[in-house]
Amino acid sequence: MLTLFFAPLVLTNIGVVATPWLLFVLYITSGIGMAGIGMGIMHDAIHGSYSKNKKVNTYLGYTMNLIGANATVWKIQHNVLHHTYTNIEGADDDINAPFFLRFSPHAKKYRLHRFQHLYVWFFYGLSTVSWVTAKDFIRLGRYRKMGFLNKKNEFRNELLKIIGWKLLYYSYALIIPLLMVPIAPWIVILAFLSMHFVTGLLISIVFQVAHIMPNMEFPLPDNNGEVEGDWFAHQLATTTNFAPKSRFFSWLIGGLNYQIEHHLLPNICHIHYKKISDIVADTAKEYGMPYNTKRTFATAIRDHIGVLRKLGKIQHIPTR
Repeated sequence: MLTLFFAPLVLTNIGVVATPWLLFVLYITSGIGMAGIGMGIMHDAIHGSYSKNKKVNTYLGYTMNLIGANATVWKIQHNVLHHTYTNIEGADDDINAPFFLRFSPHAKKYRLHRFQHLYVWFFYGLSTVSWVTAKDFIRLGRYRKMGFLNKKNEFRNELLKIIGWKLLYYSYALIIPLLMVPIAPWIVILAFLSMHFVTGLLISIVFQVAHIMPNMEFPLPDNNGEVEGDWFAHQLATTTNFAPKSRFFSWLIGGLNYQIEHHLLPNICHIHYKKISDIVADTAKEYGMPYNTKRTFATAIRDHIGVLRKLGKIQHIPTR
């Protein structure tokens, strides 16, 4: 995946690209590699499950920074908020969306949401462009207000790191190609955006179809800020697997088709999910708990579209 991402950019940076169609092919190939790094390398590494060696996990977690994002911000957003408060409105940052998208029945409903199942794909494609430009800075400031990054100089140091890594990323992903490729700058920028569109679309679909699906619960805390039930039951009630029989697909997306196993046991490397999935399914059945799974990825996408349509129609449910 690292080669798939970097090799096309190296060819672009040394100026061997002379035609727009080849430029787009190389950037889009890099986009697939970028998605692979996000799903198959940094995801496990930042969870601490890529290797038993903490330093290996730390260094491979920096691949998140190499593709323009930030490992520290992701760890708070994903490991802490998403995994702890899955599908809880206002707490899970994966369903905290801008006003034109509605991922929870408890979010405010607008008239334009009735069309979100049609236009959501465009915004999925733009998600990593937003990520490598503004989102990390916005979330860094918000997480600081939430009580994270409160050690001495921790916020300032992380802000400087974000700036430094992004300057490095934009240098080899866009600035040098603009200088080296003998093609109109607007075409180079468009090819760069196409890379991110492919990455954003792939990553967003894989992550979102795991939780915004039929039969998924969107629990709310009570007046004391507590959610009924235990954490393990909560994960089973808010998570779906898909395409469990496709080994190639599972390899391609870093085992994220086994989202139930990942959410229950995030400290285990994804290469083991298939083997433990039968144990998890049998245990869930034994205790009368749900074990949601979709036979294919296409079926999961179809059902995801259905939920988005439903969320675009049902009225707002006030948060308690």
